Amino acid sequence: MTDAAKTIIKTLSVRVKDRHAKVLDRMGFEVNQVWNLANEMAYEAWHVPVPEVGWIQGVWLHPFDIQKALAGINKARGWLIGSATIQEVIAVHGKSRKQFKKSKLRWRVSGGPRRSLGWIPFKSRAARFEGGKVRFVGESFGVWDSYGLENFKFRAGSFSQDARGRWYFNVQVGVAAQERSEGCSAVGIDLGLKDVATCSDGGRLSATQPYRTLERELGIAQRAGKKKRIKAIHAKIKHRRKDAIHKFSSMLVERHGAIFVGNVSSFSLAKTRMAKSVLDAGWGI
Repeated sequence: MTDAAKTIIKTLSVRVKDRHAKVLDRMGFEVNQVWNLANEMAYEAWHVPVPEVGWIQGVWLHPFDIQKALAGINKARGWLIGSATIQEVIAVHGKSRKQFKKSKLRWRVSGGPRRSLGWIPFKSRAARFEGGKVRFVGESFGVWDSYGLENFKFRAGSFSQDARGRWYFNVQVGVAAQERSEGCSAVGIDLGLKDVATCSDGGRLSATQPYRTLERELGIAQRAGKKKRIKAIHAKIKHRRKDAIHKFSSMLVERHGAIFVGNVSSFSLAKTRMAKSVLDAGWGI
């Protein structure tokens, strides 16, 4: 086995300390500006207005063309983000346009109730770990380091924001693959509500119902208008559900070589009275 075969790519995510939120919010706004400019350029190139017929099909702009047109915009506007981040934003935008076959995607909104959560991508070697902090575009960001980041070589990654306004540093790293015995059996899974998952070998994931458990507490916070508390409760619900399903799915992957999940398309979330229970089960995670 070669050295390359012994290394796997893993994504590490650590929380950035809140005192850096203001700088990251500004960078997130600049990323949104780049995304919207690329959106506008791609749309206008594809939809060419003609007085007689309305519009005709133009050209499909390649991300490289947009990158070339927006070269140096960060210096002209005094932005914090560098050219590498701008190029990465445009590349992701172009990849998404191609994937969904659309000349224009959703605009990224920086404020208001429908704002887009902050996102700042970067390429390999754009971020590094020095003196216990993450260095990026000349700024130092303190993080809650639970992995020992100084022991890893950073690849590409991003800064991302959650609904509570907290920022996280996500980076891809190469780690040594651990040899383990892989399961060779097959198992079928039937999804449900009383038991979230029932396996053909008798294993079960009982419904933890994190939303139902905290529903009364959430209602009190909503009636009191405590927005921060509401977001904290929703985050707790999400983390409880994700933790239970992650532990169960990891166990299945270690024990079995093939996993088959039953069809649940007969459930209609829009019409059934069990909608809350179906969403609380977290089948889509």
